[in-house]
Amino acid sequence: MTYRGKACSMQTEETRSSPPMPNVSRRTAPTLEQVAEQAGVSRSTASRAINGGLRVSPEAQASVDAAVSDLRYIPNRAARSLVTKRTSSVALVVPEPDERVLSDPFFASTIHGLNGALRDTDLQLVLVMARPEDIATRTLRYLRGGHADGAVVVSHHRDDILADELRRSGVPTVYVGRPFVGAERVHYVDVDNAGGGRMATEHLLGIGRRRIGTIAGPQDMSAGLDRLAGWAAALGEAGLAADAIGYGDFTTAGGARAAAQLLARHPDLDGLFVASDLMAVGALSVLADAGRLVPDDVAVVGYDNLGSATTTSPTLTTIVNPVVLMARTAGELLIDLLAGKRVDPAPVIFAPELVVRLSA
Repeated sequence: MTYRGKACSMQTEETRSSPPMPNVSRRTAPTLEQVAEQAGVSRSTASRAINGGLRVSPEAQASVDAAVSDLRYIPNRAARSLVTKRTSSVALVVPEPDERVLSDPFFASTIHGLNGALRDTDLQLVLVMARPEDIATRTLRYLRGGHADGAVVVSHHRDDILADELRRSGVPTVYVGRPFVGAERVHYVDVDNAGGGRMATEHLLGIGRRRIGTIAGPQDMSAGLDRLAGWAAALGEAGLAADAIGYGDFTTAGGARAAAQLLARHPDLDGLFVASDLMAVGALSVLADAGRLVPDDVAVVGYDNLGSATTTSPTLTTIVNPVVLMARTAGELLIDLLAGKRVDPAPVIFAPELVVRLSA
């Protein structure tokens, strides 16, 4: 038995028969003071070097970095947050119902792209699925409460109040997709959706189609409005009617409903531009059930090229929506904003691209 204080030589029968206890020393976690001592700098210099390198010489920074590595020092994130007022996290805000977020490949691609931007930083991604009924309460309370250093917002709707409220709150924010409110005062990344709608329609015109309808996206989203405008502009320039319009919600079921209604009203359609590939999947099913062959009877062009376009029958001609690249770019812009760098206020707009497959 081992006693603290004065040594005692008395042994009991139990201690004589028991094996000696191993000498276990618990290695305590290294402290900031130990890092500073090994680096040969003051505690305050070590703290500044670890928390962002402000007012730290390159030599001191290198010494602290080496000490952190040698000692396997792990900063106390809670204490660091108190000093820096940073959480080391950014929020991906998606104002859509949960089931939509979990089923649409657009959102998986967005997460992939944003994670790519954050990979070489200390920033962690927090997914905020902002159900429409919660935006004015839980979502904005969370973002304004300092739980994330900044936000990337995707799938923005006209009436979800995010753009105005986040701008007033001062939370650094970048949008994927043009916001409805104050687009000239916020940072956003987008694809030329009107140009994409025009490109899809011009392709249908180029293969000889003259009665071309569309299944448009939600009209409370800039992508839905812009893709519809591009379709209408191309038909107008060709001197053709732009009256065969169905409206969907960027889901397969919504595309099927819109296609059925559109086909009932305009049975003479020989071309169809669908504003998302998921809606095009639903439209292809309705055309097949109606006995309309694709592309012989009706040529179909979708929009997104995010995976389902290669699994349809026939495979889908579509416009590329560079979601991964847009999300990565939005993340890089947000990183620059958080670092206090000057960011060009002009939006970043990517050019559309057509991928031709068997449906048109």
